[in-house]
Amino acid sequence: MKEQYSISINAPRKKVWETLWGETTYTQWTAPFCEGSKVVTDWQEGSKVLFIDREDRGMIAVIARCIPYEHMSFKMLGELVNGIEDFTSENAKKIAGAFENYTLTPEGDKTLLVIDLTGMNMDKGIMDYLAAAWPKALEALKLIAEE
Repeated sequence: MKEQYSISINAPRKKVWETLWGETTYTQWTAPFCEGSKVVTDWQEGSKVLFIDREDRGMIAVIARCIPYEHMSFKMLGELVNGIEDFTSENAKKIAGAFENYTLTPEGDKTLLVIDLTGMNMDKGIMDYLAAAWPKALEALKLIAEE
């Protein structure tokens, strides 16, 4: 599976980057996926990342590449189930090895954000849900970053 989403945001790359990964703004723009979601990491290349919902469920990843204000790449490793890291179940194996890449390119005073998703092999229902949520999340991100 390969999906791509993009949006032009009327803000400089630094502002878009900080909106993407800021502690409070991350929760706001990701609400279309899951209300109250958060991310736990130190944002350093090679560090573990936990994408968590209110029930301590979510995905486990590693920061495969981080070029501040330009590019962030997450490699999925498994899933979090009730706060327990799972790398071996069928569901965990479906996302392990997938990538979620964020690329920010300046367009004059604006920023083009392109998100590439590759290698996810989740059930069709989940994939359809994510495909519907991405555009809403990007619109939310745009509104926050342009404030």
